[in-house]
Amino acid sequence: MHRFMLGLSDLATTWFAISPIQEATLSLRMWTHPGHYTLQAPAFERLRPAFERVDSLLLRSLVADNRWVPDFLTPRPGTPGPDFRTELAVVRTLPPERLRPELEQTFLPHGRPMPAPLEAGLADPARLLARITDALEEYWEVCLAPAWWPQARAVLEADLVYRARLLAQHGAAALFADLDARLHWEDGVLSINRRWTEWDQDVTVDGRGLVLTPTFFARGAVTMIGNDRPPQISYPARGQAGMARPAAPVTPRALELLLGAPKARLLALLAEPASTTDLAYRLGVTPGAVSQHLAVLFTTGLVTRARHGRSVLYTRSPLGDELGGGPRRG
Repeated sequence: MHRFMLGLSDLATTWFAISPIQEATLSLRMWTHPGHYTLQAPAFERLRPAFERVDSLLLRSLVADNRWVPDFLTPRPGTPGPDFRTELAVVRTLPPERLRPELEQTFLPHGRPMPAPLEAGLADPARLLARITDALEEYWEVCLAPAWWPQARAVLEADLVYRARLLAQHGAAALFADLDARLHWEDGVLSINRRWTEWDQDVTVDGRGLVLTPTFFARGAVTMIGNDRPPQISYPARGQAGMARPAAPVTPRALELLLGAPKARLLALLAEPASTTDLAYRLGVTPGAVSQHLAVLFTTGLVTRARHGRSVLYTRSPLGDELGGGPRRG
């Protein structure tokens, strides 16, 4: 069990972020443990030919049998929405002499051996670190950035908008309770219940802030393996089913006659906050076409919008719910 000791000032400096390098690193689990993340399976099966063109042997070796990955590959975001290369630059600054302890911390507990590609590479830690970061960069550019990440980012941003609304309306206790069943908040202590009791750790946040990051590749709330990094918790993102299905069912015929089929389908999809890019992907149309319909729905008060970073996220208004879209989930 991990226990995060949060004073009042620490609670005030708890914030959310999206980490592209975390998602890139944790997505390597799709190639070693695909059955654990079934909602992502269709998208990653489409990526398999591209993945086999990169250094897939080295990338697979970064995931332990128990799905742990080295802490240095998932640095805590410095801003709410950093870009991948900014985070990768942080990873590249790891002192080479730290590479072996980081890898041993990941693989050696519970008798897990160091994978052969990593063990052999540790003869020259600086070169191995460069190979790992170069392979991760190529994986990002070839496999994730072209099509998967734009939709994934929209889902993660929608998660953050939902969390912000929940925090504003119901407070921190409700927020933590909603993040994941593994989390428990009581008397200034936020606990993550884990199966590995021998890894019990107490973390005093002590003014460093606690960062909460949504992810597609965790089955419950998780944190770093070691206790020497800034406090961070990753939790399963909401709206993941949207990555596995192309679109929500079409609304009843009466609503289509009133709004037209495109606007009716958009209204049905907006039970969860979504960006223009995400909606266009799910409907199989251009972002420009979606923008035109959203402008009409916004002007008529059927949807609302909020900016998160560089994206604008739309969701149904109460009037949109009453008109026929149905209640928002969650």
